[in-house]
Amino acid sequence: MLVRKINCYLSDFYKKKQSALLITGARQIGKTFSIRQFGKKQFKHFVEINFVESPEAATLFAEAKSSDDILLRISAFTQETLVKGETLVFFDEVQECPEVVTAIKFLVEEGSYRYVLSGSLLGVELKDLRSVPVGYMDIKEMFPLDFEEFAEAVGVSRKVLDALRKAWEERRAVDEFVHGKMLEVFRLYLIVGGMPAAVNRYLQTNNLQEVAGAQQEIIRLYKKDIAKYDAQRKLYIEEIFNLIPPELNAKNKRFVLKKLNENIKFSRYENSFIWLKEAGVALPVYNVEEPKAPLLLGRSRNLFKLFQSDVGLLAGQYADGIQLRIISGSRDINFGSIYENAVAQELHAHGFDLYYYNSKKKGELDFVIELHGGVLPIEVKSGKAYERHRALSNVMEEGGYGIPQALVLCNDNLCVQGKIMYAPVYMVMFLQKAEDAPVKYQLDLTGLV
Repeated sequence: MLVRKINCYLSDFYKKKQSALLITGARQIGKTFSIRQFGKKQFKHFVEINFVESPEAATLFAEAKSSDDILLRISAFTQETLVKGETLVFFDEVQECPEVVTAIKFLVEEGSYRYVLSGSLLGVELKDLRSVPVGYMDIKEMFPLDFEEFAEAVGVSRKVLDALRKAWEERRAVDEFVHGKMLEVFRLYLIVGGMPAAVNRYLQTNNLQEVAGAQQEIIRLYKKDIAKYDAQRKLYIEEIFNLIPPELNAKNKRFVLKKLNENIKFSRYENSFIWLKEAGVALPVYNVEEPKAPLLLGRSRNLFKLFQSDVGLLAGQYADGIQLRIISGSRDINFGSIYENAVAQELHAHGFDLYYYNSKKKGELDFVIELHGGVLPIEVKSGKAYERHRALSNVMEEGGYGIPQALVLCNDNLCVQGKIMYAPVYMVMFLQKAEDAPVKYQLDLTGLV
């Protein structure tokens, strides 16, 4: 059984808050399974209503006049018992019934039961809702398994992971044997990725062909969604989706519209890129003019790299037989794009907005993120020459940027040289945003009172 971080989040949420919770994210990442597992374990009574499997359930909210009216309809629809204070009601695939999101305010106010909602493509669908009940519903995005979750799933002990985290925090090298084994686990993650169906297929069979089969099923489902949810632009969207692997193998990894059409303008394709992003299918990493906080102010709208939402799906789109070559560390493979995709996926799952920096004079940085109020440049190196990083050196020498430290993710053990930390690529799992501390300010009205 896969242990997901969302489980702890759900437990904490329902202990501390009374509002409803909406779990969003791409298809096939385990939203329904995690919620169902939590609901049946933590509540005496669990009611599940799926608007795809039971489309007639949408009529529960049609023309309902009050929360009592809705609850009466729900109790008539389900065979499960609803007990006040002991029941979690789960509305799944809510993109098929937007009315439930509007109605949740009244159900929360009524207060008899707790509520959780889930759905896919909600970044696309939420724009069509009449109103999102602010204050009555929190929204939490869920992702494929990150590397730490994957490592635990394949058998890496919590003791080892805690020791690795301590080494990261103390900026010291880890045991060489453990380091070598963790690189093997990371290469396996590059192939399997974090989609639960692919991970479970690996755990059950250890067969990489079976894993690839599970990944192809997910890719086919994504393409089916593309055709279903945006009929007018489906050809554009699928063409962009299919171009992600070859574009990442290009020299600068930037998405070039000319591959789609020689005379195309970004404005014509912009909504298709947005669709892929909002559906959780692709991760755009935007160029910034300067590595200065706040990075959002310097973001370029039409200059970006486009990564897969899951590195395993990326590997699954490459040529047959690549899996064994990746896991063996074959030298004839360009690991750069695959490593970068894994890092982009990890940073995104940890709540970072993704940017990169490129300058003709200084060169290109793979990623720049905001951390602890400043900017952290990140280079991802899959080869042996990881200490060669012209762009990173140029940026760190630029006094006007005031960047205190930089990170190079590589295959070697951890060491620190001046302002640059070289860390094993698998340690990206420890790069996380700090929780926001309360910001207090007391206004001094002396002389005005």
